[in-house]
Amino acid sequence: MAVRATVSRFPSDPDAQEASGLPWGVTVTPFATKDENGAAPVYGSDGHMLPRCENCYAYFNTYCELEQWAWTCSLRGSLNGLSSQAIARYSHPQSCAEMISSFIDLDLPLEGSEEETMQARPVYVAAVDLSSSEEFLELTRSALLAALEAVPSGALFGLATFSHKIGLYDVQGAIPVVKNVFIPSDTEDTLSLELEDVMPLSQFLAPVETFKENITSALETLRPTTSWERTAGAAQGLDGVLMGGRGFGLAMEYLFNYLGSEYGNTFALARVFAFLSGPPDHGAGQLDTRRYGEQYASKGEDADRALLPEQTPFYKDLAAVAVQAGVCVDIFAITNEYTDLASLKFLSIESGGSLFLYSSTDDSTLPQDIYRMLSRPYAFNCIMRLRTSSEFKPGHSYGHFFPDPQYENVQHIICCDSYATYAYDFDFANAAGFARHTSEQPMLQIAFQYTVVVPPEELSSEGLGSVSRGKHSLKRRLRIRTLQFAAAQNINEVYDSVDPEAVLSVLVHKVILASLEQGVREGRMLLHDWLVILTAQYNEAFKLVQHNIGNSVTSQIDVEFLQCPQLQRLPRLVFALLRNPLLRFHEEGVHPDYRIYLQCLFSALEPSSLQRAVYPLLTSYSTPEKQAFPRHSLSRAALITSGSPIFLLDAFTTIIVFYSSTADPTLPFPPPQDCLLRTTINKMKQERGITPKLIFIRGGQDDATIFENYLIEEQDVDGSGLTSVMGFVSFLEEISQSVVEYMK
Repeated sequence: MAVRATVSRFPSDPDAQEASGLPWGVTVTPFATKDENGAAPVYGSDGHMLPRCENCYAYFNTYCELEQWAWTCSLRGSLNGLSSQAIARYSHPQSCAEMISSFIDLDLPLEGSEEETMQARPVYVAAVDLSSSEEFLELTRSALLAALEAVPSGALFGLATFSHKIGLYDVQGAIPVVKNVFIPSDTEDTLSLELEDVMPLSQFLAPVETFKENITSALETLRPTTSWERTAGAAQGLDGVLMGGRGFGLAMEYLFNYLGSEYGNTFALARVFAFLSGPPDHGAGQLDTRRYGEQYASKGEDADRALLPEQTPFYKDLAAVAVQAGVCVDIFAITNEYTDLASLKFLSIESGGSLFLYSSTDDSTLPQDIYRMLSRPYAFNCIMRLRTSSEFKPGHSYGHFFPDPQYENVQHIICCDSYATYAYDFDFANAAGFARHTSEQPMLQIAFQYTVVVPPEELSSEGLGSVSRGKHSLKRRLRIRTLQFAAAQNINEVYDSVDPEAVLSVLVHKVILASLEQGVREGRMLLHDWLVILTAQYNEAFKLVQHNIGNSVTSQIDVEFLQCPQLQRLPRLVFALLRNPLLRFHEEGVHPDYRIYLQCLFSALEPSSLQRAVYPLLTSYSTPEKQAFPRHSLSRAALITSGSPIFLLDAFTTIIVFYSSTADPTLPFPPPQDCLLRTTINKMKQERGITPKLIFIRGGQDDATIFENYLIEEQDVDGSGLTSVMGFVSFLEEISQSVVEYMK
């Protein structure tokens, strides 16, 4: 569990917090195997025996004062009695995880009988769009073949297709058999029969180890629906226009109900991979994509705002159906046509899944992404609870979870991998803030309860093999992290303790929220105004500004934060975020689906990855074996002045190796597999949750546009062409003028 605070020294009271101009909060990556410093938790058992405070329900931890019969809560200071069991337990402190470390991970007993807890086979279902092209199906086949290599032993796999009909495959016979049921075109109609009546679920879900060859054969039989079939199967669409017959919504609804009958019996979590080649346009859940063409016709409305909200609650409601059925949905959209991901995204993010977007089938990283996703461990049915000491409290929470309907500051996460990150900001509970003359420090405790599937081979190594031969088991665990922070004595201490990457994380969440509620223009203004206010507060705090008679501001405004190294990265990060497709205007060619994809991606990234995605890392090499400079600014000037022949640009989703046009022609291109440059690239790829696209460019010979587009510091912040003083420099001048206006 990695936890990063925007400031490690907290502001002392509400006035100090406002004066700093900084967001105050934390990012949490709960299922990360180590903390932010690389330390692993101490593992233990009997999590249900851990003492809890009678006042605030916080868990006992190493910061608590322990007496012979009682203990004092480190968060709220309450005195609590100890049970006789706990007294006996703590008489041997070195055997208790909670006495050794403030970062612990404990086993919890599972509810239900032993036999029930053993029925936990991993279930995977592919739902493939046949209203597509042969290229789309070829890529989907490659992805599913990669998935079959990555799924754990004992997994069950089902293959379904959708178009104007739903197809269910039985691969357990000598040859694959598909049974179809037609999807009615009317949005109010339902299927003529339940999927269980089309094919029993036990026939549909096949053990991968036994039937891998049959599944592969079934994948080879997938063909796009012909135009004749679509014409016959699809009724007249909107305004009499013939639609493509992609009945995604109803297919998903019936698939969830189909799988839900075995939830808690055969499986504890089923993952559905939905492969989409365009917008749903048939039956319930169809989407009207005409709003994409008509967005500018809406008089006076922000064109970017028009395409951000969902047009129907259908997929949000469907996500709730998926959760009730124990299903997590990953959507893989492989399309360059408008698909309205603004409406579809809820099905994935609210069921615990991911949303992927690939604009073409050429050089798509889909097979690698799905393999990587299935190869890493994940937790499910997670509950996260954040508790604080009494002086402050959690404010907003951000991320792909849903709040508990009953309890405050409790979030439910359906499915969570080791990269998934969430954010919270803090408010003071009262005007007094943190007491200045006391030994009590601000405390934070994060409890994360989760379930993992343990394969039979791991159980046998724990001596449970006889009970569980060939069966998967569920393990419920409780991970707790208790952190102590310090309260800053003055504003300088706050500024010196800033973590720019954590600040960026919280800012991105706030900006995405503002964009969704009020439009992209509003999101940009919020970010711009935040930097103006921060710069003004910093200049005030360091007394860099004098107010003359008549209230005019003199002295040079310091917009580069020269007095405070921890703040110096922030103007560049804000500039880069304003140049990012997340916040660029539609007129600049930003596809609305790509914007939605970035919103979903950015709001789940941990802070270091997010910084790469917003402000890529540019490194130079003198040869493929020797690094020249570890970091350059993203400008053409930096390329020219460095004199290095090779540049490596890491933009998180894309990695580019650029050989300058003046590079020695004897340098090997592309770089050889065993060189330092390749080793660095491979390490970057291994540490990612998604597969970055790797591009090699030879300056002067290849088209270098994609590389040059990342050199943002000479681009105008609004994308309206070059200004008189280019890019980042003029942006800082404009911020300086805005600060003067703000301070008048």
